[in-house]
Amino acid sequence: SLFSCTSVVDSMLFKPFLLCDRNVQSILRDEIVNPLRRTGFVNAKSVMHLREQLTDKGQCSSFTNAEKDPEEFLNLIMHQILGIEPLLKLQSGGQKEQDCYCYQIFMDKQEDLVVPDVQQLVERSFLSSDLKLVEIPSCFIIQMPRFGKEYKMFSKIIPSLELDITDLLLDSPRECCLCGDVATLECS
Repeated sequence: SLFSCTSVVDSMLFKPFLLCDRNVQSILRDEIVNPLRRTGFVNAKSVMHLREQLTDKGQCSSFTNAEKDPEEFLNLIMHQILGIEPLLKLQSGGQKEQDCYCYQIFMDKQEDLVVPDVQQLVERSFLSSDLKLVEIPSCFIIQMPRFGKEYKMFSKIIPSLELDITDLLLDSPRECCLCGDVATLECS
């Protein structure tokens, strides 16, 4: 799905990498991304071929026989195999900046959200974690809230075709909700 709707991260498919990483790169490009965009389908053999290569790299012995967390998979592919710089820079409560490849939404169950949209979930998650984006990301990969195979926090989540990150940016000027001028203070 990372490659199905956007071409923002396509550069990782064509950058020159060390010889040992070119195999994973070519599998991603030739066996997964190109067929996905051409036909809307990826053969299970191609996905297994990628998983086998990741297992052969010695990163994790269970890539061929166990479900993997999306964040773990992205970190392995983007950082350890392809050497791409993190896509997101986050800061929590004025502490040190953190780099990451995706943002996983964490939040407590909120009764007023029956069928939320992605915008609502991202805003509430950032607010509850006291997080801010240090800079505008080139690509904002979001992992929806989930709790194992059995329990899903929301039965449905409405996709947001656009995401307004204005209030999520660190040190970004905001409008006062009372007078409309540039705000001097920010409250949650």
